[in-house]
Amino acid sequence: MFIEERHREILKMLEEKGSVSVAEIQRKFFVGYDSAKRDLRILEEKGLLKRTHGGAIPVRNVAFGKPRQVTCKDISEVKDNYMAIAKKAVSMIKDNDVIYIAPATVGCFMAQNMPDGIRIRVVTNSIILAEELRTKNNISVILLGGEMDEKGSCCDAFAVDMVRKLRFDKCFVTAACISAKFGLSIQKSQAISFYNAIMDSSKQIVGLFPAEKIGFDSIVSICPAERLSTLITDWNALEDDLKEFEEKGIEIVIAENENSITDSE
Repeated sequence: MFIEERHREILKMLEEKGSVSVAEIQRKFFVGYDSAKRDLRILEEKGLLKRTHGGAIPVRNVAFGKPRQVTCKDISEVKDNYMAIAKKAVSMIKDNDVIYIAPATVGCFMAQNMPDGIRIRVVTNSIILAEELRTKNNISVILLGGEMDEKGSCCDAFAVDMVRKLRFDKCFVTAACISAKFGLSIQKSQAISFYNAIMDSSKQIVGLFPAEKIGFDSIVSICPAERLSTLITDWNALEDDLKEFEEKGIEIVIAENENSITDSE
């Protein structure tokens, strides 16, 4: 098979699966590790994909949107990296902390994995997360109010006003994308004031970003990346991307892959 044909097949795999690993390329095309890595580097240089630590993901356009099913009740697929990031975030919570959790997939996983041995107060603008947490005897929940959107969350002026009256030890936030140059970004501008009010009220700002959200830009910038105190990501994030965040003074935490299997090939 000519290299051009192999590259077309790699892009086809990427389109069908949403990601491709170096190991998969090796097995499918009977090529060595270095050849598989070189294929991905060439395709990235052409702007056809973005490499990750262990393979590649598709290039997102600016208007790329996240799935609508993002509540705890609707998640049908538990991605290992999202769950690992959530558990790493939960491990940072201390007794008597007051924290904010964003209403996103990784936030749902945080709510589901809250520890029983410490007493904490959780602030959220999501009725779904509040419902998940309200039955836990060691957790006190403050629900931010306002006009609710279709996902059961409030981020309007009423919610912003409530946030400004509160203070958090830690806030756990995420967004559609993050890059060193454009910062945290989303598709709609309505939530910008809410995001910044949350961060203004928090001592420590922790960003929860799977590798597939890093290095991309959505339409509207929320804030510079350096507003984050800490960025938690997963094992697929590229060192070059993470180095740019470290240079801005952001602590990088890599969540471990609990389901990883050592490939002896």
